[in-house]
Amino acid sequence: MLRTAGRACVALMLTAASAATMWAVPSVYPTGTTIYDPGKAWSGYTVFVLPDTGAVLIDMNGAVVKQWTDFEGASGGPTRVLPGGYIMGALGRRPPHQESRALGLFEWSGTERWKFTRGEQVAGANGQMEWSARQHHDWQRDDFPAGYYSPDVAPRADGARTLILSHSAVTNPAISERPLEDDTLIEVDAKGDVTWTWRAHEHADEFGFSPAARAAIRTSAAFSRARGNVDWLHINSATYVGPNGWFDAGDQRFDPRNVLVSSRQGSVMAVIARDGRIVWRMGPDYRDSDATKAIGQIIGQHHPHIIPKGLPGAGNLLVFDNGGSSGYGFDGPAAPDGVNGIARGSSRVLEIDPVAVKKVWEYSVAGTESFRFFSHYVSSAQRLPNGNTLITEGADGRLFEVTPANAIVWEYVSPFFGEGANAGNRVYRAYRLPYDWVPQLSKPVERAVVPPDRRTFRVAAP
Repeated sequence: MLRTAGRACVALMLTAASAATMWAVPSVYPTGTTIYDPGKAWSGYTVFVLPDTGAVLIDMNGAVVKQWTDFEGASGGPTRVLPGGYIMGALGRRPPHQESRALGLFEWSGTERWKFTRGEQVAGANGQMEWSARQHHDWQRDDFPAGYYSPDVAPRADGARTLILSHSAVTNPAISERPLEDDTLIEVDAKGDVTWTWRAHEHADEFGFSPAARAAIRTSAAFSRARGNVDWLHINSATYVGPNGWFDAGDQRFDPRNVLVSSRQGSVMAVIARDGRIVWRMGPDYRDSDATKAIGQIIGQHHPHIIPKGLPGAGNLLVFDNGGSSGYGFDGPAAPDGVNGIARGSSRVLEIDPVAVKKVWEYSVAGTESFRFFSHYVSSAQRLPNGNTLITEGADGRLFEVTPANAIVWEYVSPFFGEGANAGNRVYRAYRLPYDWVPQLSKPVERAVVPPDRRTFRVAAP
């Protein structure tokens, strides 16, 4: 679940609990639902997954209506609920690697319907080779391209193809003399047979890295002694492009079957065609054109995806621009080796026209208080049917829904805190789904939550 990269990777993992407090969060704050305007929010259930808690489904008032303890939140990325109350997500951590051993689909009752493990053979706890999905950070279904609700999609429990973001053990001297933990996309059919594969190291020349960036990757990209390799790109998101107006108008780059990926460490977003080529790209250097200069440098981003048909903004790219630090080849006093040389101490959520390369909408906190919205890792955004956007400010465990005018109409702070390396209440990614996707539950009573006046609110003395 941790979205860390470069030399900061281990440090961020070890200090995740304190990082949010260091930047913006007070030491005492309420958890659960803190704001809710039922007349302006798009109400439904919200699902997210945590390392020591499993998957949690809450209503708009923050009540836990279902919890699945078998799902892992530390490495495998999102858990999703499908129509009929089915749940799908990562199973079985594989420390010290940021990955999971399996991806599984289960009925509401807990009965297993589908599982995939045959990504690559790895050494098991007893030293013997065994199959592992090596799945990390993301996965998608072809009938659910962005992984969240739209009135135009109807994901099913059986028969879909599944896109899995995984790892492969690779050595490629053109990138680094050290072994790579290479990002690999595999697509499997309903039987679990692999039907398509893409390996990042084979396309290193297509990511737009400068000679200085390639040199920094070769000499200075963080080597993990525990894992024995270099996580050189740290791809943290992979989504099908999905049906869209650009393709309908003849732009082949946005073929619905193509895949949009995000390299957190490279600050690159790219569309991969089915023949393996990168056919569309933003980053790594946003000074490359007047259009990207106007958008500004995107840093360490998470969850870029094409907004699905049937939703406001359909066809545009929505992305959580984390800030923090990332990038290769941008050397300076704070990054003499050219690693993590671009930095910003605040986050943005951006909606971008991917053809005109033009910003359409932004959520951020302006001016000198911009640090008050900041998650240096994890995080996501989801467009809702009423035009609002659900934002996961993950480092602080804060989920909130904003209108197009950026008014907050729902806010929830996770009360689930982990222990040890998983300390803190961070949330990697959350999804809103309609009530009727879970017929096993009665629609909850929706009660408005009006926050107290912070100027007068006090913690009562014992």
